[in-house]
Amino acid sequence: MSQTLTRKKKLKIESDSGWGYAFIAVALIAFSLFTAYPVINAFIISLQDYRPLGSTYVGLENFKESFTDGLFWKALKNTGVYTLLTVPFNIFLSFLVAILILPFKKRTQTVFKAIYYLPAVASGVALAVVWLWIFDPLKSGIANQIVMFFGLENQNWLGSSATAMFSLVLMSWLSSHGTAIIIYLAALLGIDNSYYEAAEIDGASFLQKLWFIVIPFLKPTTLFLLVTGMIGSFQVFQNAYLMTGGGPDHATTMVGLLIFNNAFTYFEFGEAAAQSLILAVIIGIVSFIQFKFLGKDIEY
Repeated sequence: MSQTLTRKKKLKIESDSGWGYAFIAVALIAFSLFTAYPVINAFIISLQDYRPLGSTYVGLENFKESFTDGLFWKALKNTGVYTLLTVPFNIFLSFLVAILILPFKKRTQTVFKAIYYLPAVASGVALAVVWLWIFDPLKSGIANQIVMFFGLENQNWLGSSATAMFSLVLMSWLSSHGTAIIIYLAALLGIDNSYYEAAEIDGASFLQKLWFIVIPFLKPTTLFLLVTGMIGSFQVFQNAYLMTGGGPDHATTMVGLLIFNNAFTYFEFGEAAAQSLILAVIIGIVSFIQFKFLGKDIEY
């Protein structure tokens, strides 16, 4: 009897283990096909003068050309400036909106969440068309109507090197922050009320509760949004491609757009693959630094 029970228990464990391996296998196959294989293939292409009908092995020549290409460094600089100007402000704005929504009742919070998240489901192309209309260089453009109201001349927002990058940054500031707002709001609702009650007993002001309770508890959320925001910003492509095409005079050429142009405009697949790998290494280093210095005292 005892041996029969032991055997049944053993069979059940083996069955459970089999299902576990089956579920892991699905994830592993998807990761191998859509993540590992493209990265390995990009590395192989980066070592070649890639042509569909006969490639030539060139070693590290594509990496050397990338590092000696002035446009690649300019694209890196543009991407870095764009990231520094957009990511911190976007996180601050999302945090501010989440704090303002928090005191409302659940139903009102849901309405605000839907309103702020709605642009996130809209097509990026449709949003770009709206922003092209806003930055219309003619006097009929909304941005020009605003500056002319203050007595300034109308601007060629996307066609001037002086204003093109600022226009893309402004577009990022005022575009959808729905996902970050919802994440912040969920984190705010997860803070135990007892902390606020204890602070009120001690006579803490709103700013003191914000500084000593809210910000420390939201540190993991902020780090997550900072890392993911930085990765997304370093890979920005759509806005630069649709709004300016990288111009004028490459003032808004981002690394993502440069890689796209090298691959699908000039058919320099090897150089594009090398630049994409360099970008991946830069993102990895920046992410590591963020986790190293900002994630020290975070408890998950």
